[in-house]
Amino acid sequence: MTIAPPTALDPPGVPADREAALREVEDRVLWLATAIVHHANRVRPNPTGLKVGGHQASCASMTTIMTALWFGHLRPQDRVSVKPHASPVLHAINYLLGGLDERYLTTLRSFGGLQSYPSRTKDPDPVDYSTGSVGIGATAPVWGALARRYVGSRQEWEADGAPGRQYSLVGDAELDEGACWEAILDPMVSRLGEVCWIVDLNRQSLDRVVPDTGAHRLQDMFAAAGWQVLTVKYGRLLSELFDRPGGGELRRRLDTMPNPEYQRLLRCTPQQLRTRLPGTGPGADAVAGLLDTLDDTALHSAVRNLGGHDHAALDAALSDIDDTRPTVIFAYTVKGRGLATEGHPQNHSSLLTSEQFGELADRLGASTGDPWARPAADSAAGRLCAETAERLRRAPVRVQEPPPVPADLGRTPSGTGTTQAALGRTLLDLTRKAPEAAAAVVTLSPDVSSSTNLGGWINKVGVWSPDERRDWFDDDPETILHWRERPTGRHIELGIAETNLVGLLGELGATWSRWGRPLLPIGVLYDPFVERALEPWSFGIYAGGQSILVGTPGGVSLAPEGGAHQSVSTPSVGLEQPGCTAYEPAFAIDAEWTLLAALAGLGRPGGRSFYLRLSTRPVDQALAAVPEDPAAREHRRRQAVAGAYTLRRSEEAPRLTIAAMGAVTPEALAAADRLAVLGIPVDVVCVTGPGLLFEAVQARAGRGEGADWILDAVLPAHRAAPLLTVLDGHPHTLAFLAGVNRVRSRHLGVTEFGQSGDLDQVYRHHGLDADSIVAAALDLS
Repeated sequence: MTIAPPTALDPPGVPADREAALREVEDRVLWLATAIVHHANRVRPNPTGLKVGGHQASCASMTTIMTALWFGHLRPQDRVSVKPHASPVLHAINYLLGGLDERYLTTLRSFGGLQSYPSRTKDPDPVDYSTGSVGIGATAPVWGALARRYVGSRQEWEADGAPGRQYSLVGDAELDEGACWEAILDPMVSRLGEVCWIVDLNRQSLDRVVPDTGAHRLQDMFAAAGWQVLTVKYGRLLSELFDRPGGGELRRRLDTMPNPEYQRLLRCTPQQLRTRLPGTGPGADAVAGLLDTLDDTALHSAVRNLGGHDHAALDAALSDIDDTRPTVIFAYTVKGRGLATEGHPQNHSSLLTSEQFGELADRLGASTGDPWARPAADSAAGRLCAETAERLRRAPVRVQEPPPVPADLGRTPSGTGTTQAALGRTLLDLTRKAPEAAAAVVTLSPDVSSSTNLGGWINKVGVWSPDERRDWFDDDPETILHWRERPTGRHIELGIAETNLVGLLGELGATWSRWGRPLLPIGVLYDPFVERALEPWSFGIYAGGQSILVGTPGGVSLAPEGGAHQSVSTPSVGLEQPGCTAYEPAFAIDAEWTLLAALAGLGRPGGRSFYLRLSTRPVDQALAAVPEDPAAREHRRRQAVAGAYTLRRSEEAPRLTIAAMGAVTPEALAAADRLAVLGIPVDVVCVTGPGLLFEAVQARAGRGEGADWILDAVLPAHRAAPLLTVLDGHPHTLAFLAGVNRVRSRHLGVTEFGQSGDLDQVYRHHGLDADSIVAAALDLS
């Protein structure tokens, strides 16, 4: 007796004729994805012989899921984050839908061609979310959903059309990443019903078959976080077998066998399956009897008939999504499904041989001689592609101009102040001087808003929440920070998870390109934790997000906090980060000017991201010597936002130049005063943006487009003198400045973990005090 063919399912299943068309499209997607990788590695000339790479097996496990989603459930307003290794599947689908020219199919991982992993900014075809940094692309749709909700709640910038779902196609190994669980556990996420993750549960990693998948534990963790959990484990062939005599025992056998044992079955011949699959337990005879009713073809098909490769099972799950809470769908799949490498423990980066590639073409009805052929236009698959392309057509994004940001608010800070306090002061001033710009500002912090001087801003603009919540402390006279949550609020507070903060920051910084509505997002966190947040923030910049990251307070100037909270390398991180301009102002007026310049650079084509490193060190603002003359003031401001300005210039030719940055600038000025008494004239340059100065140096050498005029302004060749640099951070940050005029130099900074103490003690320990600067200057001059 042989197994009967599966019957067509009633709704929400897929009608038989439509499923046939879906299967034909799926086969073509599998072929194209495999051929894209094959051409890159075995056909395209490779003079260097270096491995090109690609992941045919990882693509194969996703083919059914992505076909079911794109050709059955996706809507124009929906967005999808595709797991990195399935990028050829995305390109294949885009090609079939007319969104990718055929000439790009031969360019995977070549210069200017299809990127290794999906990229919003570098791929030539539609990509909703950049992926590639494990865990970051998976969580991006969560923050994309929050950003979309924020935009939609703004009456002045109400987003067009329905919000749509935010899908994330996740490899099961990606759930090892802490970034995923930080996002899943944030209380705000449990309210995002538009979020849907689909986990490709192929139970293999790069090196091996996973011995313990822990699927039930993962499902319980999602459920505990308030997510809807759907599981698509078996397809129709197996489900029908489970209803036959011996089917219950077969299901128990498959459910309880170790994952490596199941994966080994995928490499077995039908005869080996008849011996191995029944096992040795109490139900072995019943299983063996059931297998005897199947011919070899049916047995081979049944053992690999998992839900993630069954259109009816996937359709049912996608139709059951509860839009009142986030959903995760665990779709059991086979890595390498349909390929000669199917289920092999080392198939992650393996490539089909030319012979295997030819055999695949024969089985799928494709041609190695014409690998890029689309289904015939008058075929069921061709009509499905055309219908889907029409259904998913999106209107072009109408990008609005961001609101104008004033360059100067006209205040001159006096007395003693900190650059961290200047952050909150500037934001409050912006609400009065430029309310339209202030309305576009949204601030974020990971539960440190009050300790980073955002309290006044929060009291003024409120905290954003999709729904208004009562502030139970609004009548308490001793409560200073008022936590008024409402849809019109402009501050978003997340839990203490920097990865979440910058993930949302990047998506808020991409609303101009996604929905045409520019925001001016500012994320504020403790500077020592910038490095923890750097990878996801950097990836957000790569994906086109434009935002401001404020690290405060920074350096050993946070003296009593000790080494764990005293950042050392963040100044150079800001200098080195692509797509980012870094500022470390010394005075409140510099903080205001650089913050305004950063806001003016956001939310537009060609915009950038910015990093501001601020301090809680009180500084006498009179030391800034801000010119009263409007023209001179503007000249100072222009230099400050370009990277540096001359804070003090000696009347005679200098014997030394001190270039200081940030909180230690007062020590540099005090040292210059003492050196002048000793008869050593000194120029003092206040550096605000080391990265801008480096770009200027590169431009002078013919590389890049930096503004090299700033070098002539602050380090003119006719006043060249030995250079002493000093900052509260690693000294190599400013060391390149010695090359501007090729002078002798010394560089002071922090090169070891700090320790607690008062400011004088800590500065003395690290050689940042005025005495140390004078001693270094004397040695140098």
